[in-house]
Amino acid sequence: MSRGDLRLFVALDLPEPLREDLMDIQDGLGVGREVDEENLHITLAFLAGQNPQVVEPLHDMLWAIQMAPVRLKVTGLELFGGRQPSLMAALFEKVPELAALQEKVAQAARMAGIDLPRQRFKPHATLVRFPRALPYEARQRIAAYMARQGGITLEGGEATSFSLYRSRLREDGPVYEALATYPLTRQP
Repeated sequence: MSRGDLRLFVALDLPEPLREDLMDIQDGLGVGREVDEENLHITLAFLAGQNPQVVEPLHDMLWAIQMAPVRLKVTGLELFGGRQPSLMAALFEKVPELAALQEKVAQAARMAGIDLPRQRFKPHATLVRFPRALPYEARQRIAAYMARQGGITLEGGEATSFSLYRSRLREDGPVYEALATYPLTRQP
């Protein structure tokens, strides 16, 4: 990534009541760094470092996406990172409208000239990030929490927008800035 590149991603914006429920899940763990409420989202496409000139054509392609709101349901919690977990995330049911939106976003990115690798879409919202070296007690606490709460389900309402974000990495965690927001509206 060159000095002038923007670290971009497109994400589904979560409704406020669902974000509040996810904050309650975070509060019960007591290990790691919780993701701030305003940063909770489902990533539809991570675009990595992009030349600023790509933003306008990408915006135009994203603006052209016409879809209805997306029904959301949390289907459990999962640790990412293998034996040394790096994060805990809430998993979401991959309903057809969510899969279709993700595919349309990926297609828009490619049409805007972004080389986007094809990856399996696993809808999730990162809740807690863990340090690289977790002490034994912290790993035990995480394991006990996952045994109690890992199977949690939540009806999440509907997501009514998605956004193009810029991410700036800082020592205390990433800072996200919404560059544009796109409505998901019922079609006639």
